[in-house]
Amino acid sequence: MSATQRSAAPGAEAASFDPRSVRRAMLAGSIGTLIEYYDFSVYGYLAVVIAPQFFPSDNPATSLLAALLVFATGLVVRPIGGVFFGWVGDRMGRRKALVSSVLAMGVASSITGLLPTYEQIGVTAAVLLFLMRVVQGISSGGESVGAYTYIYESAPPKRRSFLGAVTPIGSNLGFMFAAATAGAISALTTTEQMNSWGWRLPFLMAIPLTLICLWARLRIEDTPEFQKAAEAADIPTAPIREVLATHRTALLQSIGLSMAQGGAIFLGLTYIGIYMTTELGYDSTHVYWVSAGVVLVTVLLMVPAGWLSARFGCRRVLMVGLIGFGVTAYPALMLMGRHSLVLAGAAYLLYMASSALVQVPAASLWPHLFERRVRYTGMAIGYNVGTVLAGGTAPYIAAYLVDRTGNLLSPAFFVMTVCLIGLGTLLTVRKDL
Repeated sequence: MSATQRSAAPGAEAASFDPRSVRRAMLAGSIGTLIEYYDFSVYGYLAVVIAPQFFPSDNPATSLLAALLVFATGLVVRPIGGVFFGWVGDRMGRRKALVSSVLAMGVASSITGLLPTYEQIGVTAAVLLFLMRVVQGISSGGESVGAYTYIYESAPPKRRSFLGAVTPIGSNLGFMFAAATAGAISALTTTEQMNSWGWRLPFLMAIPLTLICLWARLRIEDTPEFQKAAEAADIPTAPIREVLATHRTALLQSIGLSMAQGGAIFLGLTYIGIYMTTELGYDSTHVYWVSAGVVLVTVLLMVPAGWLSARFGCRRVLMVGLIGFGVTAYPALMLMGRHSLVLAGAAYLLYMASSALVQVPAASLWPHLFERRVRYTGMAIGYNVGTVLAGGTAPYIAAYLVDRTGNLLSPAFFVMTVCLIGLGTLLTVRKDL
């Protein structure tokens, strides 16, 4: 029997789903992911400001590349967090993993807002920034997959494809909130104030946000599937070894899908804002607000994307989304360079419209690849390895391609490549939800 078939076995279907518990699960999963991605992505939106504070250089491109490399490092360590929180989630419960991951993220983000700069303590400032980013990366390695797993197992089986939209809605609202916060502070401060202390405020927002998330997550119980397994003592002793021994195909599929989603979406959510300010010369405050607006529209598209996934199958909808990214990447970047912020915003939206058709079906398809015993660990390894290979590195790769080739449109070819990897992977996924 395949992993997918086992995940849909009668024992799993027999778990009870109390409507009140389902609503609490949706809230805790989405709000936690919102806060986690706010904390994690605000660095990307402020990279242009942070770069000279921690990596001063006569060449602004060198400073920016150093800051983006630290951004990428936060994602490189995600598999470490995935392995740790996956072990916690599969051995000790989904709830404990979700509470501890968001707490670690909140602490690291808050400390980042208090760090001294290079001018104050020299290279130690860059080292401390790097360490905080590592903690954020480890935390994020367990957050998304934990929310995917928790919501998948908390939702009635026939509603999983639709309710899978909850997690990406939360993560994208986190990106939007980060962009809007950066835009508001940029608008209310001068350039000197922004460089001096304004950049710290979005990071310090992590303090109240983390407390809100802890309130929501401490009120939830573990998923019906995990509770049933715990009562039957059906808990894996070595989930990592079990994944590598029995779920190799699902693991490779998860990596391929993660590379496609991460590469296309992280380029849109982080690099395009940098691209419009540093390469095209648009006002940074305006770009922050354009980014927030585009992400908000993307979020609104996720509800119909959930309906489409439930109606036509996650696999088909995900294919359409990946094709959309691959087809629109080049013309979108080209239109952004026509010296019109309105046109640039429309082009940005054209590109990101495919995001809902990728993130929503993937949110349910990933946990569907693994059986309950190792679902958290399997997703954590596959999702985070794929993110390391093409997701978090996407902004750096894009900036590097532009710097080396002199072609502002060269990042589009990176997007096309990861989308082809995703489409090839989907062809190997035989069973849909």
